[in-house]
Order: sequence, then C-alpha cells, then structure tokens
Amino acid sequence: MYTQEDQRRLYDLSKKLSSDDNLPQNSASALQLGEILRYHEWRYYVQDDPQISDYEYDLLFKKLEAIENKFPELIVPDSPTQRVGSDISEAFKTVKHLIPMLSLENSYNAEDLIDFDKSVKKLADFPEDAQVEYVVEPKFDGGTIVLVYENDNLVRASTRGNGTIGEDMTHNAKVMHSIPLKAAFSGRGITRVELRGEALIKKDTFDKINKKREAEGLQLFANPRNAATGGLRTKDAKDSAARGIEAFVYQMGFAETKDGSNALLKFKNHHEIIEYLGELGFKIPQNNIETKVCKNISEVIDFCNAWQEKRDIYDYEIDGMVVKVNDLQTQYACGSTSHHPRWAVAFKFKAKQATTQLLSVDFQVGKIGTITPVAKLQPVQLAGVTVSSVSLHNEDFINSKDIRIGDFVLVERSGDVIPYIVKVLPELRKGSEIPIRFPKFCPFDATMTNVLVREEGEAAYRCLNCICGRQDFQKYVYHASKDAMDIEGLSKATIERFVQAGWIHSFADFYRLDYEKISKLEGFGKRSAENLKEAIEKARKNSIQRVLNSLSIHHLGRRASKLIAAEVDYVLDLQYYDVEKLTAIKEIGPVLAQNIVDYFSDEKNITLLRDMESCGVNMYATEEDKKAAVSTTGSLLGKTILFTGALMQFTRESAEKLAAENGATIVSGVSKNLNILVVGEKAGSKLVKAQAIKTIQILSEQEFVELMKDWE
Repeated sequence: MYTQEDQRRLYDLSKKLSSDDNLPQNSASALQLGEILRYHEWRYYVQDDPQISDYEYDLLFKKLEAIENKFPELIVPDSPTQRVGSDISEAFKTVKHLIPMLSLENSYNAEDLIDFDKSVKKLADFPEDAQVEYVVEPKFDGGTIVLVYENDNLVRASTRGNGTIGEDMTHNAKVMHSIPLKAAFSGRGITRVELRGEALIKKDTFDKINKKREAEGLQLFANPRNAATGGLRTKDAKDSAARGIEAFVYQMGFAETKDGSNALLKFKNHHEIIEYLGELGFKIPQNNIETKVCKNISEVIDFCNAWQEKRDIYDYEIDGMVVKVNDLQTQYACGSTSHHPRWAVAFKFKAKQATTQLLSVDFQVGKIGTITPVAKLQPVQLAGVTVSSVSLHNEDFINSKDIRIGDFVLVERSGDVIPYIVKVLPELRKGSEIPIRFPKFCPFDATMTNVLVREEGEAAYRCLNCICGRQDFQKYVYHASKDAMDIEGLSKATIERFVQAGWIHSFADFYRLDYEKISKLEGFGKRSAENLKEAIEKARKNSIQRVLNSLSIHHLGRRASKLIAAEVDYVLDLQYYDVEKLTAIKEIGPVLAQNIVDYFSDEKNITLLRDMESCGVNMYATEEDKKAAVSTTGSLLGKTILFTGALMQFTRESAEKLAAENGATIVSGVSKNLNILVVGEKAGSKLVKAQAIKTIQILSEQEFVELMKDWE
C-alpha cells in the first residue's frame, strides 16, 4: 500500500509537523495531517508495527482537529477525525457492531483531568463544588475485541475495526479460555448483549513465546500487543490458542430484553455492570487493586499517578488508565461526539518509547580499558526526561540489531532504567546510512599501534596499553569515588580540572595537592580547599581493602578486596604471592589471581604504591580489614538466584554465567528457597510472587551490575 519512499516521506513529514508550533491553519496543513494520520493508523492497526508513539500521534491528531474546528468546511469524509482507527484488512469477513465503538479523548496530567471533571459537571448541569464519582480502570495495551451473546450463547466475536464494523474472529475467540462460550445473562432478562474488552498476552507468557520462536528460527514478535492483535486475526485458531491470549472485559456497550427494551436501565452504574460480568465468569480487573471507584477527581488523580509508578511490575502491558463517570444517568446526560464519549477520558502515562535518529557514535574508554560505543541521538522526550545518548553496549549488540549511523530507531526508557534501543526502522532508510565499524585500534591513539583485545568469554574489547590518558582519567575518577577511597569533593569535573592544570599524573598526586593553589581556582575558595584537605586526610587512613579496590585491577572489586585484605598484613606483600597462594584464599579464582600477580609483578606499580605510602596513604591491614574475614556481605556464594524480564546489559545466559562464577546457584522458579530475584524490563508474575515472600532480595539489573562490580 505504501512504498518505502512513501513511508520515509510521511515519517519525515510527521516529525516536521508535530514539532511545528506555528503550523498554518489552512487546507494544505489539513490535507497533510490527514494523509500522515491515515498512514500511521495503517502502521498501527493493520501492520501492527507503529513508527511513532501514541503521544506523537495524539499531537498530530489534535492539530488536525483544531484546524477542522476553526474551519469546518475543510472536513472531508475520510478525515481521521471523522472515524476511529481501523484494523480492517481484506483477509477477513466484516461484521457490523450493534452500536458504534468510539475512541477516547486523552489526558496527560492532573490539569487535564481537572478540566475533564469541570466539563462533566457542566454537561450534567452539576454545581461547581459537586463531587462526581468515577471509575478508574487500566488502559490495556492489546487488541480490542467485541463479543455478542444471544440467549446466553456466544454467537460472534470481532475486532474493533473502524468502530462501526470489525473483522469476524469468532473462531479465535472460542479457543480463549477467559471468554465464556455461555453466560447466564437471561438471569436478568437480557436476551442480546454486546461486550467490549481487550485481548492481552501476559509479559512472561510473551517471553516464553519469543524464546520458542527463536529456537524454531521464526521472526520474533516486537511486543505483547503485536502478538495479541496478530493472534486475533490469524486464520488458524490453533495459532491463536498457542499464544496464550487472555481477554479482559471492560464495558457492556449494548443490552436488550426480549421485548427490545434497553436492559442497561437495570443497572445504576458502570461498576455494578463490571461486577456483574465478573460474577458471570468474565475476566475483569480486580476491584481496589487494578480498578477503583473514586469519590472525586482528586482520588482519580492519586490513583492514576500511583499506577504510573508501578506500571512496569504489572503482569500485562498498560499505557494509561481510563476514567469513566460511574453513574449511568450522568453518562447519558454528558452524551458523546462522533469521535468520543464525553463521560470518559484516557489518562496516558508518560511515553516509554519514542522514535528518533541516531546521529553519530562515540567510543568511550573505561578504567580497565573497556571500549564502549555510545549512540548520540536527536534529543527526544522519554518518561519525563530528555534523552540524547544511549549505550550501544558492545559490538555484538550493534550487529544483532543491525544499527547504523543515520538510522531512525525506537528508544525505550522505563522508570529509572537506562534508555536503550529496542529496534531500528529499516523501512525509513535512504541508502546513506553508515554501518558502525568497531575500531580495531584504540580510537584515541593517533599512532594506531594499540590493538584492541577481546578476551575469550567476554563481549567487550579492551585497550591493554593505554597511552592517550583517557583510561588513566577514568581510573582517577574511580580511585576517588565512594566505592574506593571515598574522597568527598573530588568530583569527575574537579578531577578533570586538576588533570588539565597538570596537578595529577598518578594516584599519589591526590595526596600532595597544593591547597593554596586550589583555593584560588574559580568556584573554590579557601573553605572548599580546606574541606577537600580534610577529605584527603581522612582517605589516607582508609583500610587496605579500599586501597586495593581503588587500583582498578581487572576483576578486583570490593568483595575480593575485602577477602584479600583479611589475609594480608601489608599491601606490598602481595608482590610475593603467586597464583596458587592467592587461589588458596576462599572465593578467589585463578583469573583474578593471575591479574593480581601481573599487577604486583610490574615494578611501575610497586613504585606507585610506595609513592602513595610516602604520601601517608595507609598500606597496613586495619581492624576493619580483619573483620572482613568473617563477613559474607555482598557474596553470592551459596545464594540461589533467578533472572526475570528482559535484560539490557547482558544476555540471560551471560548473566546466569556471571552469577554462577561468583558462587550462586541458578534456579528456575520463585519459592521460599530463592534468595535473589534480578528484575529486568517487563517483569511479570515472578516479581509479584517474589514481593509476597519477604525473604527474597529483589534487585534491578543495574543493582545486579553494581553487585558484580564487587568482582570487577
């Protein structure tokens, strides 16, 4: 329907018009917006592969709506404002809904909800200080279904379609165990009824489906919504059944008795209807957990905000909450437009995903020489923050997603998780995109003599002989950090200023700084210099476990430093240890032991340590060091661990391997015997189960990374 050139043009145009705050309100703009919106409806509903976020679509829709409101003569019959989005294709028989399905107006903040409340009161002729009762429900991100029952039997199921007609998918609905084939509506005298609901796939079920497809060499589903909507429209009901689709029912849109009268009049409010459907055996959101009857708009706002914070731990994908007037008579008083009911509104969560362009790639050097590619993006708003760069992790990550400079990419950020690239949009490529070539030499070595090394079993390339100074700088930053020598006041920016001033060339230089000179630097002063002096004096007296950790020896982190510090009396005695003697220390493996031997066999490092000692840095074991001999804090030895959800910085296999190497036992399920659950993106039921068992320690992926730094 759309050529690749068409898709690039319409995507570019949508980005241009959505950011144009001075878009002319004329027929040309209306035509362009209409064409763009129809294209994105096709991508979303028919292709199940959206290019832009819901928020971006809504922004474009509102621009067209504003033009048409001002100039009604510009409204054309196929304007997106004159119908709801369509998921109709030519492959399925179409059926007409008993009553039209409308879309929902969207809100994005408390102010929007307050305006909605004012509108309801005005339409219903309520006083301004009236308290309107609302029902708040999850806005499920799946595929809409319409169910028709006659004389208690399911006679038809269809997709949402264009709101008036949908595609018949009765054969697929019948294999969904959450949809009753028979329901006792006749108990209330109802002979014909039309229900609306949402077809969904649980997050953990989705992960299992994709793992199975990967093993079979099939294309992976992009997300649970795509898998669910595709399952509704498959011709083979067995395929639909295999996807584990569940159906929540959220509305009784039409109901009549034998004599044709409106059976909805048998109910007082929406909540009563939903509870009734639950009694009949339909799957409904749980009262006071997923859904709530709120006394006023203030309670609505609190409930919506609470769910925005915990959306990621819910078993199903939701992109907002739906706010409905509870009382049916008030709903009738508010009425509807041709597009949306005036008695309901969607509260949309902050966008987790957005599309943007990858402009360039920078390569950064870490403290042990790890080369990390970082994508520089056209700045984009995600979950309330502006994202302009994102880690590409390593060469394997880049190759697996075929990421190129100039690509348009889908970026996601959930909660406080570091943003990451979900996928590229290859249909938007113009042919000028440049494959990302991982450097063979250190990217900052002009002599091109430092060959990067990728050791067996590792995903990262490292520079083993840094001469550009960047690795040394990262070592300085870590040396002063809270995890190492904990020198308060020595931030990354401050260290950079001191390096540029020529004051720091080694760790020892931290302990012979000229505080008089520092006090004269812009932004410092005498008081700041004195505070820094006190912090460095304190650092001189640190335990040797901190000293060892501060040296940036590969794989020697906090935990291993504690274990070694408990065994030695003097840091420089380690130059006399061999691999055998080091591995005799509990939990110290041969790889780390060899790294320590290599470090202490280098005369330059011994000279550095003696220089630090001459500056007053403690090199003898303290009472704190000896206590570490009986401490197991931070160790995975003897612990059981389980990973759930999608990990961004590891594959599941590499994370499990890392945990196992550090003494953990990998288990497959949540029970009282589980010690640690590591939670990635889109974690589902395992997280909920673990939260109910107080003895399980729940870690985010980033917290797991921090824990592993004990061993880096």
